[in-house]
Amino acid sequence: MRAEIEALAADIRKSVALLKRHLNWDAALMRLDELNAQAEDPNLWNDGERAQKLMRERTQLDTQVSGCRRLDSEMDQLLELIELAEAEGDSEVAADAEGQLRGLKDLAGKLELETLLSGEADSNDCYMEINSGAGGTEAQDWAEMLLRMYSRWAEQHGYKVEYLEESAGEGAGIKSATIRVLGHNAYGWLKTEAGVHRLVRISPFDSNARRQTSFASVWVYPVVDDTIDIQINESDCRIDTYRASGAGGQHINKTDSAVRITHLPTNIAVACQTERSQHQNRARAWQMLRARMYEAELQKREAAAQALEETKTDIGWGHQIRSYVLQPYQMIKDLRTNVETSDTQAVLDGDLDMFMAASLASRIKGSDEAAV
Repeated sequence: MRAEIEALAADIRKSVALLKRHLNWDAALMRLDELNAQAEDPNLWNDGERAQKLMRERTQLDTQVSGCRRLDSEMDQLLELIELAEAEGDSEVAADAEGQLRGLKDLAGKLELETLLSGEADSNDCYMEINSGAGGTEAQDWAEMLLRMYSRWAEQHGYKVEYLEESAGEGAGIKSATIRVLGHNAYGWLKTEAGVHRLVRISPFDSNARRQTSFASVWVYPVVDDTIDIQINESDCRIDTYRASGAGGQHINKTDSAVRITHLPTNIAVACQTERSQHQNRARAWQMLRARMYEAELQKREAAAQALEETKTDIGWGHQIRSYVLQPYQMIKDLRTNVETSDTQAVLDGDLDMFMAASLASRIKGSDEAAV
């Protein structure tokens, strides 16, 4: 068998070994058996909160164990198929199996990276806020492009997207929007996207077709459940109600009972207009505020442990994490990891994995170095 095939197999075996070591394989199998047995208990759902927690743990562990087993099984089958095809001189079958083996290597790398999403809230759903910055109508259009990009990414990865708040731009696009992304490890992946995003292009709003630079910010924070104690004094908050002003259509359910809550000591503000009643919007907004306060605490811990660069800064020059250049050439570059691509349309259509993986890997590396 060719050395190239053996190298692919070796990489897959290395990833599987790391995954199993991280899971503490024997203990993980025992725990999964326990969770499966508890899930069959007819009295489990007498305590809904405990049942949901147990089922989340079971689903996560089952996904990780199944992933390891799949890698082992499919790799053995493909190696056997390649060996038989080469012995019989069937180059077409051998080439197809080799392609599948490369795909398996990519999957192993992704699972390896995903397993390292071990932060306190990495497995949670998350909220994402997008705000237009310097650039007027241009920036508002850019903010809507980012909203579309992240919605596409989420849908491509099997995540559900809920549109919670949207403020329409004056001429085009949006001033701001908030979405909730639901799915395992949503926060772990999307937290790497927090920061300022810069766009350079020929303006579609300029009759002289001049090149324009626009900015928009992305903030990401985890959804927290009731077991996490976040103390907020209502006297520290200002609550405003207003008519929903989103674009409507598929994005949002317009109502006359939108709610915005501002935590005055920190100036953290959240808004919700997706529900049909002011009471429901108020309850969702309080939940969002608790999540923002929790995320702020996580940021403090992370900054203290790793001295990470600040990502929530002014929305303008000198603070961007990624540049999207559409004119005079096609290039998107992440300024933290130096990962870049010329396939700008694919990225704007949601192909963000290369940037997320590199950013996450750099964080993990930094954490490992800090621990030494």
